[in-house]
Amino acid sequence: MVDKQILSNRLDTFRKELKNLGQDGALITKRENYMYLSGFSGTSANLVITDKKAYLLTDFRYVEQSAKQAPMFEVIQHKTDIKDTILEILNAEGIKKLGFEDESLTYAEYKSFKGKFQGTELEGIGSVIEGLRSIKDSYEIETITKAVEIADGAFSYVLGIIKPGITELDVAAELEYQMKKLGASGASFETIVASGLRSSMPHGVASEKKLEIGDTITMDFGALYNHYCSDITRTVFLGQPDKKMIDIYNIVLEAQLTSERGAVSGKTGREVDKIARDIIYDKGFEGKFGHGLGHGLGLEIHENPRLSPSGDKVLKNNMAVTVEPGIYVEGLGGVRIEDTIIIRDNNPLVLTQSKKDMIII
Repeated sequence: MVDKQILSNRLDTFRKELKNLGQDGALITKRENYMYLSGFSGTSANLVITDKKAYLLTDFRYVEQSAKQAPMFEVIQHKTDIKDTILEILNAEGIKKLGFEDESLTYAEYKSFKGKFQGTELEGIGSVIEGLRSIKDSYEIETITKAVEIADGAFSYVLGIIKPGITELDVAAELEYQMKKLGASGASFETIVASGLRSSMPHGVASEKKLEIGDTITMDFGALYNHYCSDITRTVFLGQPDKKMIDIYNIVLEAQLTSERGAVSGKTGREVDKIARDIIYDKGFEGKFGHGLGHGLGLEIHENPRLSPSGDKVLKNNMAVTVEPGIYVEGLGGVRIEDTIIIRDNNPLVLTQSKKDMIII
């Protein structure tokens, strides 16, 4: 459970943002955001937060759980229509300007709220909470570190079962099983295992294809631990690889290591992406690295900031991001190498410990 002081700090920071926006209060409906602010991890809740009060509205199933997990909030079992309970709070608190998550609330939900909350002006707060979430506190870094350790452990295990004749689905199942045995609640996204010619597909999810001698095998997976995600990619070879694939591997490794060292506070995501992209393009593979270098992660597998050609946000200390360059050549194969790191002033904290030297099984 998240420490009460950490939850208090998050709530205080959000209230300052609300004040800066000129809002009387905010309605929080996105699960990852209400989890972050309240500590409640159930699947049904809305928060109403004012300068002085904090309410968590949930149904009968979660009243006891939310009371334990969300100590900074007054827990209310809402009426059949949750909007009726929200309206009572708005009237009691005299809220005339109510912030809402316009980047996640559907248009239908917005119309429903607007029609119900007569006399209260609804104003979007954009990605304010996501911005707060992008900089991890001590609890989050500790939790993500554990999620990374679990993924590392699963990778170490699965290296011992890879052999000709097993399928990509077999490998994916073993990765996910081992992550659960090591403490994960599940995988943080659909596991990617792409072998042979399929490895040229960056998001080639596991198939019934059987592994063969000579295959390049790319595995991209992550553990979900206490609701936080990890993300790792490793590319290994079953038998001696083609010389072209060895060259590609070494280029990707150089790009990964160099851009990882360059992922420091004060640079933009675009600048870090360019480090890896320049190395790959200079070696003759322009157009073969068609995705961004990395992304933030936490309660969601893809969060801000983005390390990509369009990544204009400045990196700050304690952001958790991935660094995952790749080269993909249709008809030959592909290589991607990925770590999860924590941004620091000079040297980033690399959480992923699985070896990156070429592995030939």
